[in-house]
This record gives sequence, structure tokens and C-alpha cells, in this order.
Amino acid sequence: MDWTRAKDWLIGATGMALVLGVALVILWWGLSDPADAGGPGPAPTASAGAEDPSTTAAPPATLLEDETWFADLVLEAGTVVTPDSTLRDVRAVGQDVVVGPDRSVAARLVVDATVPFEVVADELGDDSVVRAAGGGQATVVRTVDALGREVRVTATGTVDVQAGRLVLEPRSIDIGGPDFLSDATAAVVRRFVTIEHDIDGLPAGLVLEGVTVQTDGFRANLRGEDVRLAP
Repeated sequence: MDWTRAKDWLIGATGMALVLGVALVILWWGLSDPADAGGPGPAPTASAGAEDPSTTAAPPATLLEDETWFADLVLEAGTVVTPDSTLRDVRAVGQDVVVGPDRSVAARLVVDATVPFEVVADELGDDSVVRAAGGGQATVVRTVDALGREVRVTATGTVDVQAGRLVLEPRSIDIGGPDFLSDATAAVVRRFVTIEHDIDGLPAGLVLEGVTVQTDGFRANLRGEDVRLAP
């Protein structure tokens, strides 16, 4: 047995494993303290039906000697915590990825992640509660000051994407009491129960394209091109 050849092969295999590990860490540059809190989420909807990049892509002609090219990279995490937010069931798919000392960029990056209800509720404050409602809607329950009094407001509405933000616009607002009082106060409290949430902790260049309401939070789909994976 040629021990020298076996040793060289083992060193080469170990080196490739280390390169792959470093690339996966860089791919999720802004995410820290991952902790497994369940299985991975569904595959990114934006990439459904896409061609297999390993058979259609080729390394760029500008690839430098100290850079590594990946046709595609996939990262899955049950929970990801950053200084700005918490995301769950995260799945990121990068295609045509170049990693090196001077640049780390994905030609295409698709991310699916769930924004937990409690993250949005904490942003609203005032002991707010956010939960799923029927028909793909969400409900916000919050105490607000209206007309000199504190009232507990329950608002239900649809969720959409506006200017790259997750937005919930109330369709119904209930503050209890007589109907005429609720109607008169609804216009005053509407802005307090309207959600406008930026999804933080992801690489710049990703754009929110879609959002749906799940039982545990808002499922967001983001994608971008020429996304820098390192600050």
C-alpha cells in the first residue's frame, strides 16, 4: 500500500471539507448563535422549478487563484438569532457563489424564513399579542391610549409586502363596547395596530417578495442577485 499517496489524499480531502465549512459560515454572514429548535422549513418557493445549477453553471472566468467557486450552496437552521431579530426554520440557497479573501458574493440567493409572532409583538410593545387568524389573516391585540383612555384593541387584517416590508393592514377593529363607540374610535387607533416590520439580520441586497401567515409566525420569502455575503 502506498502510504505517501494515501496521506496526500487524506490531506486533500480534509482541506476541501474545511473550505466547504468556511464557505457555509460566510454564506450566512449576519446570523449568529444558531440553535436547533426544530426541523428545517420548506424549500424556498422562489427556487421551485429552477434548473439544477450544477449542470447549467460554470466557474466565472474572473475566478482568482485564492478564491473558491460553488455552483450551489444550501444552508438550513432551525433557529437563527442576531442582535436585531430571531428567525426560525431558515433555508438559504445560494447559486454561483464565489468565496475569497476580498469578496464573498452569490450571483443568486433565495431565503425562506419564519418571523415568529413574538418578535413582531415585542416590536409593538404594550403587552401586544400577535397570532394567526382564519383565512390567511393575522390578529393583533394591543392596549392603546385613545381619547384619554386606555383601551384593549383587537384588530384583524391581511398581510402583504409593501416597499420591501411586511405590512399588516387591519380590516376589522374591535375595542369592545357599543358599536357606535367602536366605529368612532377605530380611526384613532388604526395606526397603533398596523404592523410595518423590516426583516433584519440578513445580507443586504435581499428583497422581500412574499409573505404568508402560519400558525407560528410570518413565513417570508426573499431573494436577490449579486448578494454580498460578507460586510
